[in-house]
Amino acid sequence: MNDKALYLNEVIETLTAIEQWFSGGMADNALESLLARFSETFSMVTPTGRQLDKAGLGELFSSAGGHRPGCVITLGELEVIALHEAGAVVRYREWQADDTGTPTDRLATAVFEKQPGGQVLWRHLHETFTQA
Repeated sequence: MNDKALYLNEVIETLTAIEQWFSGGMADNALESLLARFSETFSMVTPTGRQLDKAGLGELFSSAGGHRPGCVITLGELEVIALHEAGAVVRYREWQADDTGTPTDRLATAVFEKQPGGQVLWRHLHETFTQA
């Protein structure tokens, strides 16, 4: 697997896990393994401008687990913007829908750090809702 594929696969695998977590398709004890994908120094800007650290992300996931029945996350426009020895920057588009019938469309930029053992961690995520 080339390095670009490593980061693109991480986006796909993580968003699949988040989809399952939101929809209730994962066991309650799966939150720990989901959060293990994120750096201890993780930061995020949500589509509404809220800023989260890893603890805040954990609270968000904890409160949303199983509370979005029918959640489906579709990814597109995945692109590695920058690739270097210690990580990468990836851009992607994310569409979310659930049983409420209110879809969202967002653009995301994710910064990844690669650990000495080869593990890839999410370091920063910035999401923005698109204009209709």
